Amino acid sequence: MRDITVLSGGHGGSKFISGLLHGISAGRVPGIEEDARVTVIANTADDLWMHGVKVCPDLDTVMYTLGNGFDHERGWGRKAETWSIKEELEAYEVPGTWFGLGDRDIATHLVRTQMLEAGFSLSQVTAALCERWLKPVWGDRVRLLPMTDDRVETHVAVKDADSPSGLAVVHFQEYWVRLRAGVPVEKLIFVGQDEAKPGPGVMDALLKSDLVIVPPSNPVVSIGTVLGVPGIREGLVATSAPVVGISPIISGHHVRGMAEQMLAAVGVDATAAAVGLHYGKRGSGGVLDGWLVDTADADAVPALTESGLKATAVPLWMSSEDATADIAAAAVGLVAR
Repeated sequence: MRDITVLSGGHGGSKFISGLLHGISAGRVPGIEEDARVTVIANTADDLWMHGVKVCPDLDTVMYTLGNGFDHERGWGRKAETWSIKEELEAYEVPGTWFGLGDRDIATHLVRTQMLEAGFSLSQVTAALCERWLKPVWGDRVRLLPMTDDRVETHVAVKDADSPSGLAVVHFQEYWVRLRAGVPVEKLIFVGQDEAKPGPGVMDALLKSDLVIVPPSNPVVSIGTVLGVPGIREGLVATSAPVVGISPIISGHHVRGMAEQMLAAVGVDATAAAVGLHYGKRGSGGVLDGWLVDTADADAVPALTESGLKATAVPLWMSSEDATADIAAAAVGLVAR
């Protein structure tokens, strides 16, 4: 296998991709050539305008992680970050300072905003930014694509006693960062999704891949929004490549983020089996051929295989790049058999 495509959200997806690339380079993923090319199709439904600049959290998380600029200790943003601009905005009592833009990070958003306002597409801007971040590390082996160049945003409806409707609708980032995903989700609203088109290169990547991987990203507001762009789900169904996914749920809980809250909002149980069945088997209305679960969820394998999915249980904690490379190897091995 030489051409690999990965659908990705932010932290979980980027961590998996980093381990996958490490494993490929080290020859730890049998079946994938050591000079294989990896295309990442990233969620853009988390994107928002903040303080006059365009912020793309998942694109930037993948870009910074693979470009060795991500702050793994904090879990988001640039390493060696400073916060002078945020502190000044707070001193001016500017609304929205709950979303912390660091000084180094804001430079990325300024460049992106200037290019967008000059008429460049998000895909063109992303390619230009990756010349700094990905090209020096990976050359032409890694490509980062936005799922769409069109505006798609995830909004969350939550209860609000002061609203005439009893609900308040906030951007997903406000729900995640300001509200800390601490209130139940009444409804998810995907603004612009039905009218969006796949970004340049997205459909070619899916249809010409030797393997497609769905990593342990949020199945509703990361992978779900990528699949919600008209044409992308159909591309996954149509590709001749095997499609394998990795559970973001271990022992009934998400590893990081708010997958449990999002799954509840769409009526899916927060279990490894339920998420695998939610994605479903290709040929039966779904998008997967195989599904990895953690060894703690080995009892889910019979139900998954009964549905037609190839399934097995292996350790899924991405505790190191070697451990993540082993997960990638297990995923390849599952669908290569």
